[in-house]
Amino acid sequence: MASGFFAILDDIAALMDDVAVTSKIATQKTAGILGDDLAVNAEKATGFLASREIPVLWAITKGSFINKLIILPVVFLLNWLYAPAINYVLILGGLYLAFEGVEKIIEFLFHREKEGHEVVEEIKEEDKNSEEVEKAKIKSAVTTDFILSIEIVIIALGTVLEESHPFITQILVTSLVAFIATVGVYGIVALIVRMDDAGFKLIKKSNDKGFFGQLGHLLVKALPIVIKALGVIGTIALIMVAGGIFAHRIDYFHHFLPSWSSSEILTILKEIILGLAGGLLAVALFTIGKKIYSLLRG
Repeated sequence: MASGFFAILDDIAALMDDVAVTSKIATQKTAGILGDDLAVNAEKATGFLASREIPVLWAITKGSFINKLIILPVVFLLNWLYAPAINYVLILGGLYLAFEGVEKIIEFLFHREKEGHEVVEEIKEEDKNSEEVEKAKIKSAVTTDFILSIEIVIIALGTVLEESHPFITQILVTSLVAFIATVGVYGIVALIVRMDDAGFKLIKKSNDKGFFGQLGHLLVKALPIVIKALGVIGTIALIMVAGGIFAHRIDYFHHFLPSWSSSEILTILKEIILGLAGGLLAVALFTIGKKIYSLLRG
């Protein structure tokens, strides 16, 4: 009787060890998307009054948890009913990520700077509808999180499927990675959006003197730089993750430039090239589709 009980405990310990190891691998593979998720939501959670930043971030975090609760069972069911569908969903998701990355680059290169009066008009309009603007930003952030969450869950599930782990391990690892993604990303975002407030408090308490006064100014000045840096890192991550999906999930691209596989740098370059190519194709198709839709409506 006792030996049976200890055998069960041994099985549970082995399962937890397997889950921990596989979760670490899955988290590493989703790091690129987590970086983009972090960059996007840090940007969306700033620009509010200090009193509204945390409530807005909490609303986005709750939306993220709901996203995961919807996505997890759907992905498991889809994998059970028709496993190859996961591969197709990943490729489509990769196209979306590549589209997002390339669109950001195009916007940066060809974006027209707004004139002073346009900026003033936008600020006035936002002041009139601050509550609606807040709700719109929360909705946008939750929608973006939903799409990125699909990628996170599928990549995490793909990791355990590649290793042929049992179904219970698949559920535990994928759910754990999804939970870590939400708590980790939004925890870091909360710290980032409060950097300037922490800086102002340090300046005030130190009477703008000494080390803490300088540290306060550093935190205030660092926030916009951190947000911009995260935006750049996130864009690169989008393209690399998309290229990685194409390289591993599409057989033709998996054998594309085989000599490059011997070098890690060349492998990364290959993924960037594939990501950029997929993004340009997606942007072109979207632009053509948008014009056709406008013509049909007109």
